[in-house]
Amino acid sequence: MLSQQIINGVVIGSVYILVAIAFSLMLTVLNFLNFAIPALFVAGGMLTWIAFCLTHSIVLSVMISVAGTLVLGLAVEKTVYWPTQGKGAILPLAGSLSILVLLQNVFLSLYGSEQQAFPNPFASRNLHVAGLVISTVQCAALLLSLFLVCALSWFLNHSSLGRQVRCLAENHETARLLGLRTRHLVSILFALTSGIAGLAGILFAFTYQQVSPLMGEDIGLKAVCAMIVGGAGTIWGAIFGGLLIGLTEVMTVAYIGSDFSNITVYGLLLLILLVRPTGLLGRPPVTEKV
Repeated sequence: MLSQQIINGVVIGSVYILVAIAFSLMLTVLNFLNFAIPALFVAGGMLTWIAFCLTHSIVLSVMISVAGTLVLGLAVEKTVYWPTQGKGAILPLAGSLSILVLLQNVFLSLYGSEQQAFPNPFASRNLHVAGLVISTVQCAALLLSLFLVCALSWFLNHSSLGRQVRCLAENHETARLLGLRTRHLVSILFALTSGIAGLAGILFAFTYQQVSPLMGEDIGLKAVCAMIVGGAGTIWGAIFGGLLIGLTEVMTVAYIGSDFSNITVYGLLLLILLVRPTGLLGRPPVTEKV
């Protein structure tokens, strides 16, 4: 049923949206493609599962996981971002990739590559609306994703700290001359994007009731695709790209076959890059006339 597949596409798309927003914020403000973000996504899901096995409390597990991802994100800032500043574009990228590989292998060595079953806090209840079946977990994931996107939009546009982050995105030197505490703002940005990535991992774990140390690779790459397809540098671009990638993936699996899902997703990315390199909602760079 087409409408059922659309819902499934929006659900996985909401995960891509959150991770794409984390990528986009880092790239826009710091010009840093932080490939540690998929590692934080994995950490969000894995830490929640580990904490639940120890505490048997969903709320406490989520709190522990979010706190853990914030600490890991700030550790990436201190160990990768600042030490590599002024040393070219490749070194920060390589450093963030090393964090992804390191954290992934830590979880692999401790828990193996098998998928671990994740508890369902809603006891598999389903909502039946106009012939559609929507699980309560899917509803909760969609509502939380919507809340996070709205809260982030309000923070960036209406809060004092958010406006300072936007000023930093425009020009670091100008922000410094205006007296803004740029290092403090960078720490806030790392904490913010780490929290978003960690929450995305938690949502994924709850929605699909499984976690794995390897789950960040595919999600991370498709989130980058979503950011590029929608247009890097805008939240709306990440939202549009995430939904488009999610729908493309689900429709391909439903009507063509799972073997072709990556072909269509990355084929769409290639097509967008050929037709509109700035993304569907991205703006071309402004060139000054002399």
